[in-house]
Amino acid sequence: MKHYLLFFIFSAALHAADSYTEHVGKEGNGAFEVGPEYRIDPDLTDKGNAKGQKFEFTMKLADSKVFDGKDKTLEPEKKKVNADRKITVYVPASYTDGTKAPLLVIHDGPGQLKLISNALDNLTISKDPKRKLPAFVCIAVQNGGNDGKNSERGLEYDTMSDRLARFIHDEVLPAVLENAAIRAAYPKFALTENPWGRAVMGCSSGGAAALTMGWFRPDWFRRIIAYSGTFVDQQDDDAPDEAKFPLGAWEYHSGMRLIETSERKPLRIFTHVSENDNRANDPEETYHNWVMAGLRTNVALDKKGYDHRFVFSKKSAHCDKRVFEHTLADTLVWLWRGWAG
Repeated sequence: MKHYLLFFIFSAALHAADSYTEHVGKEGNGAFEVGPEYRIDPDLTDKGNAKGQKFEFTMKLADSKVFDGKDKTLEPEKKKVNADRKITVYVPASYTDGTKAPLLVIHDGPGQLKLISNALDNLTISKDPKRKLPAFVCIAVQNGGNDGKNSERGLEYDTMSDRLARFIHDEVLPAVLENAAIRAAYPKFALTENPWGRAVMGCSSGGAAALTMGWFRPDWFRRIIAYSGTFVDQQDDDAPDEAKFPLGAWEYHSGMRLIETSERKPLRIFTHVSENDNRANDPEETYHNWVMAGLRTNVALDKKGYDHRFVFSKKSAHCDKRVFEHTLADTLVWLWRGWAG
């Protein structure tokens, strides 16, 4: 009976997502260039509007069924694995308790949360229908530690599978819904099950991870933001996923050309690359590969007909703070166009 009920709920959710229609149009799609001068968008600053509430709690890696910190690909003696990960939740002032809120998952913790919370404070109450945001809940999830191949962060973000999507969907979202502090403030707190109401954002490997979550599980997550995306081969060399995707995220645009050769998925995607993306780490090969990967991903998404917005930032670096300050409000407004859940 339990399995039948779960199947019924899953089928009902899929039917609701398939029957949900967005009237988005093509406005805001396409390629844009910013820089070399940058400024912070006023909508990303504190204008004195009503503020929401922020909550923090931790999840132990050892308690996870998806990422317990013990994978054989890890080298903990060289790249430390964290024992806990912090979850930061921002519920905007415009949220009405009892409504099923749309949500934005942010990889690598609350790095851009201040900018996004300001955008929510300012743009959920906007009178301009073309410059407005829904009252989405932000869920910033800290990675499991370190970076690159054989690290926990690399395992979580650079692996070509639905594993990270399962972790967020099966473990993080229920933990948010069950959090006592959130429940005390919002007794009827709820999150939407509609995948069009679920966005994912990240930078660097977190950006690649955002696309990967939507790519492998569009039934759960459909709005994607990838700044300085790691669309290169950083998947662990000894990962089981290497057998199917030997070049990791490079396969999206080169090698297997997944974007070009796969059926178009129900996704709305923002991507970005900086002129000097990752140049500080490797002035030659990595730098050229990184920018090339970002440009190729842009071309592949456009050729396939995705709702896609691409930004190339001049005289800027990897995950450049100035680029976020300059573009993030526009990115969020574009990303959420059409949402009427």
